[in-house]
Parts: sequence; C-alpha cells; structure tokens
Amino acid sequence: MARRRTLYVETVIEADLDELWRRTQEPRQHQRWDLRFTRIENLPKAEPAAAQRFRYAVRILPGLTVDGTGVSVGERTKPDGSRTSALRFSSPHPLSLIRSGSGYWRYVPTSAGIRFLTGYDYQPGWGRLGVLADRPFRLLLRWGTAWSFDRLRLWLERGVPPEVSLRRALLDTGTRLAVCAVAWWAAPVVLAAAVTLAALLVPPLPSTPAARRCRRTPPDRRSSTAPSTLSTLEHP
Repeated sequence: MARRRTLYVETVIEADLDELWRRTQEPRQHQRWDLRFTRIENLPKAEPAAAQRFRYAVRILPGLTVDGTGVSVGERTKPDGSRTSALRFSSPHPLSLIRSGSGYWRYVPTSAGIRFLTGYDYQPGWGRLGVLADRPFRLLLRWGTAWSFDRLRLWLERGVPPEVSLRRALLDTGTRLAVCAVAWWAAPVVLAAAVTLAALLVPPLPSTPAARRCRRTPPDRRSSTAPSTLSTLEHP
C-alpha cells in the first residue's frame, strides 16, 4: 500500500481480548458497529485451514446497495500476546468508489487496555472523476472508521448496544443543528457564529460515539506496517 494513501485509526478498549476478537471477527457482530458495512457474510471454506472469503454490502441510499467480496486471515497467537487480522477486498459495482484494497487490524494488550488499530488503503474507481472524488471521500471514510471504533468501545466498555449508540449520535447531531438554526435566526451574526463554533467544539456525552476520541496517525513504524499474513492472501 502507498504510504501517502494509507488510512489509520486507533483506540484503546478496556475489554477481554477474546470478546473484542469475537465482536470484530464474527460477521453478525462486526456489521452491527461498523458504519462502513451494512451486511457481511462469510462464504463456505473449501478446507478448514483456508483463508476466509466473504461478501459485504453497503447501503448508500434507501434501496441502493453497493456490494463486493473479500478474503481475510486472522492470527490468534503471537509471542507478545497480540493478534492480527489481514484482508483484501474488491468491488466490481459501477457505483463503488472503492475498486480494490487491503488492510489489517492489530490487537495489542497494554496496561491501559487493548490497542485496537487499523491501517488500510484502496484504489478508487470512477476513472479521473474518482481521483477527484476520492479526496473528500477519504476524509469521510477516516471519520467513519474512527466513529465506528468509538462505537465499538462503548459497546464493550459500557454495554451500550450499537443501535442505541446510533440513536444517541443522531439526537446529539440534531440538537446541535437545532441550536445553530435558532441562533442564526434570532441572534446577531457575531453571537450566532460563536454559538455555531461552540456547537462544533463541545464534545459529545461520554455515552455517545465520537470520532475525535480516536488516534488517526500511527505512533510508530510497527503500527503502520501490515502483518506478513497480508502477503499470503490472493486478490478476491
């Protein structure tokens, strides 16, 4: 993956490693918290030791879904107690801005909790238009990954189901927009601008997901390096 294009997100979760592994590796659990996917389905394996192939789908509008396929491999046992998971994915759908890509997850136990981090990259579709559209899309994708990671953290640490997290986030956003609308309708411009700035900067409640709680740049070389298992995966 080209370093300049790699997306990176990291959080620390106080949870049992096996439970974190289960909620990120099992498709039905994964699709509940990850904003990037609407549906994930594992495909049958030819043999138990084979890499896991899967289908995924993303609903971009009501009645409009973009789908693709992928292959992943997880490594449960490492000498330092950490785990990794690597994957490749692709989508032939004409509306998919992501044509193909690869990425990884790392699970690193620490005294503060488990460092759960991801790095991934992709090649955009849509030809020349895709190159232009990809710039804002990457910002949105990085935000969505970070927001989803915090949503997962709340599920594991506080027992807040992902569906409840989403409702709280929508309520939080709606409240901020309503406050800004009232300010611009009823208050002087300077005051309305100050209220809008405050609405953007005030952090959400602790039980509401927030992308700002996650790190978005790798702290060291190892974190930003894909595991060796990625090189063993065929393109889906």
